[in-house]
Parts: sequence; C-alpha cells; structure tokens
Amino acid sequence: MGCTQTPAAPERTPPGNEIPRPLAPVDAPDVDRALPLGLRAFSHRDYRVFWFTQLFSLTGTWVQSLAQSWLVLTMTDSPVALGLIGVFQFGPTLILGLPAGVLVDRLPKRRLLAATQIAAATIIGVLAILVVTGQVQLWQIYAAALALGVVSSVDMPTRQSFVVDLVGKDDLMNAIALNSALFNTTRVAGPALAGLLLAAYGPEICFALNAVSYIPVIAGLAVMRTHGNPQRGGEDGSPMDRLREGLSYVRKTPDVRLPIILAGLMAVFGMNFGVWAPLLARDSLDIGASGFGLLMSSLGIGSLTGALTLAFTGRQPSPRVMLGTALLFGTLEIALGIVAGLGLSAVLAMVLMAGTGFAMSTTMAQANTTVQTNSPDQLRGRVMSIYLTVFAGSTPIGAALAGFLSDLWSAPVAVATGGAVVALAALTIGGRLTRIERRREEQLVAA
Repeated sequence: MGCTQTPAAPERTPPGNEIPRPLAPVDAPDVDRALPLGLRAFSHRDYRVFWFTQLFSLTGTWVQSLAQSWLVLTMTDSPVALGLIGVFQFGPTLILGLPAGVLVDRLPKRRLLAATQIAAATIIGVLAILVVTGQVQLWQIYAAALALGVVSSVDMPTRQSFVVDLVGKDDLMNAIALNSALFNTTRVAGPALAGLLLAAYGPEICFALNAVSYIPVIAGLAVMRTHGNPQRGGEDGSPMDRLREGLSYVRKTPDVRLPIILAGLMAVFGMNFGVWAPLLARDSLDIGASGFGLLMSSLGIGSLTGALTLAFTGRQPSPRVMLGTALLFGTLEIALGIVAGLGLSAVLAMVLMAGTGFAMSTTMAQANTTVQTNSPDQLRGRVMSIYLTVFAGSTPIGAALAGFLSDLWSAPVAVATGGAVVALAALTIGGRLTRIERRREEQLVAA
C-alpha cells in the first residue's frame, strides 16, 4: 500500500543478542478475508482485541475528561485554571516525545504498552480514590495530569507504531480509519454518558469508571500474540545518535516531512475547538450551554462520518486526498467564522462544524498512514514520535494562541484566521509535492 520503503541493510547482531521474531506474522489473517471492505483490518485477531478493548478505555477517558473539567470549574470558577489541565497533560510531549521514539524502537511494543497502561491506571486509580473520598485538591488534579502527560509521551508513539505490527502495511489505512471511527464514536458517546452520570451521581463515579476501564486493555495486551519486536538494524550508537537518525530521515524524506508539517499547522491554527466552541455558543450564536454541546456533537458526528467513509471506501493514502480535505477544512472554518461573526443560523454553524469534522478526520488519517507507510520498520517509532510531538505537542501552543486571538479580536475572527492559515498551508504544500512528483517522473524517464 502506498510507497514501500526498502529497509536499510541489517547490521550484524552480536551472538546472544539476537532479537526474537514475532510469533505470528501479521500478513497471515486468521479469519476469512471475505469481510466487508471497511472491516478487513478485523481479519487480524490481535487487532480485534486491540480495537474492542480500546472501546472501553477511550469511553472512560472521555467520561473522566468531561467530569474533570466540570470538577475544576466548580472548584475554581476559573477558565484559566481549566486551561492549565491541557498544558500539564500535553506539555510533556514537547519535551519527551522525541526521546520516547528512541525507546519505542528499542523495546517490544506490546510490553511497553502494557507498562504505560499499568502506569496510567495507577495514576487514575489514585486520583479516583481522592475524588471518591472527597479529599481531592486542585494541585493533585494538575499533578495527575502532568504524570499522565509523561506516560502519554511514551504511550502515543508506541500505540501508533504498534498498529502496523498488528495488521501489516496492506491493511494499515483501514486500521487507522477504524481507529479514527472508534475515537470519534467514543467522543460522542463518552460525554453523553458523563452528562448522565454527573447529573445522577456526581464526578466520583466518572473517575472510578475510567480507572476500571483500563482492566480490559491490560488483559487484552496479555493475550495478544503479536510482540511488536524492534527490527534489526540501527541498534548501534548512542540514544542521541539514534534520535538524530530519525530526525535526519524525516528531514530528507518529503513524503514524511510534509504531512508532519501539515498536521502541525492544523493542530496549532485549526483544531482549537475546545477554546472556540464555547465562545461561539455563548457570545456569537447565543445558544448557551446546550448549544455548545450540540456544536461539539456536530464536530464528532462529522469526524465519525469521515472515518467510516475512509474505512468503507477502501481508499489508499493519497497526497491529493490529504491536501484536498485539508483545503476543505480551512475553507469550512473560514465559513464558520463568517456565519458566527454575523450571528447567522446556529443550525448552519452546526452543519459547518460537521463538515469541518469530516475534513479533519480524513486529513489526519491520511497524514498518519502516509507517514507510517513511508517509514522503514526500524525507524517507525522515532518517526511517529516526531509526528506526535509536532501534532499533540502543539495542543498547548494552539490553545494559548486561540485564546489570545479570541480575546484580541473575537472568536469568529480567530476561527476564520486559523482556517485561512490551514488553507494556505494546504495549497503551499500541495505545490511543493507536485514539484517533487514532477522531478521524480523526469528522473524516471531519463533513467
């Protein structure tokens, strides 16, 4: 699928240090391949285990996320205090994301994922006990967010690069689309469930539910057959040398570098809905808290539709699709800013939010798959750590910028400005990729 990179020649491994090979190759599915096109990644047993256990975990994460925001706002009545949760939770990725990639390429991914899940479950379990007993303080919530951020800086590149070990490159696009569908399904269902639980029982049950949701994930990792062992090659040199090797590969490979740049620009300028949506609902569209929920639900429904469309059409990673949907994303955000700024129909704003979600999930799935399929096996952990450092690590920067611009101008102007930057980036990167492809064709003809 896509452009297949030829791995570097394997280096000789000293006797006694041989790396064990996976027990079950991912290119040997264990069920009938006559599954519907959009579900073919489920032909791999370990991917089925991975997907369905994540269904519990991600739902629990969204439930706690909403309850945690409500708890902090209740404790402080401060939007600044609320925003600091994101800074603590995503800030560590900026510092630890790149070194984590070196670790991912050195250790079996299944064991590393088991360690991160146990660590996260322990942190959330302690926090849940504090909330249930009524002893929780604001600094403890921040400390837990910071600790989870450190764990996530290792967990995210491990999880992303483990998917190809579960399904192989031929089914990677479908697996990433199904993962995106899973994420967006839980993004719709989790907050809805949290709202019911908060109203009936308070935040305590939400934190406890998230702590328990890690049990299926840890059990699922224990029964998987795929190890996600590191590939031969690239074991020599210091950790800094290996990190430089990954950075050098990204810098020299435009098929990897340009999607990473696009994802980073979208994260900083275009994906700050946690800041924009409540401001649009309260100040521009005058639809209140319930309208805020509908705006975010519209975004989630659109994102889920994009993920399912990608899965069931069987579309392979394509620079044209990636850049086209990025351009659509920016254009729809400009339109959303205009509609909100003029105080037009809230229903139209929700439709635009749904379209933005559709374009966003499609672009991100295409970028993720393009980066992974163009990365050699022995470098994939480091390359994905760079991708996630740029993408997830940009979250605090984007949130701060969105808040500043919304305060300086207004939320609608900030939304439209972000959309314009993303649209311009899509056009610029598209021109760059076109020139690169033209040179490749000329070289092929000359050869």
